[in-house]
Amino acid sequence: MNLDTEAWGNFRIADLFPVLQNGKANQGMLSDGNECFYVGAKKDDNGVMLHCAYDADLIQAGNCIIFICNGQGSVGFANYMDVDFIGTTDIVAGYNEKLNVYNGLFIATVLCQERPKYSFGRKWKTHLKNTIVKLPETKCGEPDWVFMEQYIKSLSYKPLSTANISKCESCPLGIEKWKPFKVKELFEVRYGINMELNACIEAEPHDKDSINFVARTESNNGVSARVKPVEGKDPQAAGIITCAGGGSVLSTFLQEEPFYSGRDLYLLIPLQAMSRLAKLFCITVIKANKYRYNYGRQANITLPSLELMLPVTRDGKPDFQFMESYMRSLPYGDRI
Repeated sequence: MNLDTEAWGNFRIADLFPVLQNGKANQGMLSDGNECFYVGAKKDDNGVMLHCAYDADLIQAGNCIIFICNGQGSVGFANYMDVDFIGTTDIVAGYNEKLNVYNGLFIATVLCQERPKYSFGRKWKTHLKNTIVKLPETKCGEPDWVFMEQYIKSLSYKPLSTANISKCESCPLGIEKWKPFKVKELFEVRYGINMELNACIEAEPHDKDSINFVARTESNNGVSARVKPVEGKDPQAAGIITCAGGGSVLSTFLQEEPFYSGRDLYLLIPLQAMSRLAKLFCITVIKANKYRYNYGRQANITLPSLELMLPVTRDGKPDFQFMESYMRSLPYGDRI
């Protein structure tokens, strides 16, 4: 099925979703439990912040589009929620009786294209009802709910399987025995080649000679574009860890293809042999320190001295073998 976006129609959010319901809760209103999702201003994990107890006074029905209208960093994103949940006051839930999981995912994906229009200083809630979104339409000028559902169903995918469902229980982390290591004790911290994306030529889709351009973004493994090779600039080698010193600070990824690096991006090169899985373990630990930073407190100076708590061998050295074994033991670790 092809997407002919030129033939799509314009639809107002208030017309597309006759019922728009504000979220009702803040975290202080929740009770401990594991019966319900608490959904907020978060683009990842389908917006789920944590699990909580069911509360009939706060609950909102599932099968809706969740609009992230307030909140730092995620304003303008949208998710489809299939089950009942408790929503923060930063979200608005949109309902239409023709919505289902398939056309819901289609619409949420299209709505996320509105993201560049909003920021922490420009909320979506003020403009939500009058936001215009382009969608497939029928000959009668109505949203083509059937086409959207059929398109999502037509996409090719293979269900993931794993043989590791119960293995992770036999490989405890034992974090009480971990010890701190500075980043510079594990990696050579090197500044990237500091290229500007606007000085590159974006490559056409399926261009076999194109190169990843890695920037300070927390999405898409840090890759913000695919660009044509730049004369006189050799790309960095595959297998290097990239870490954002500014922007989305401490967004850290393993680059498995050669790449160009943008501004304020650091390269972490292991000082000793480290497997791919051990690198991914370390990346997770580095990202766990993101709460220490924000747009006003960057990591350009402090990154080499940042302390990471890691498992250790009997002689007090980083236990890279344990890291690899733990990663292999996780559900779907056999698919990494």
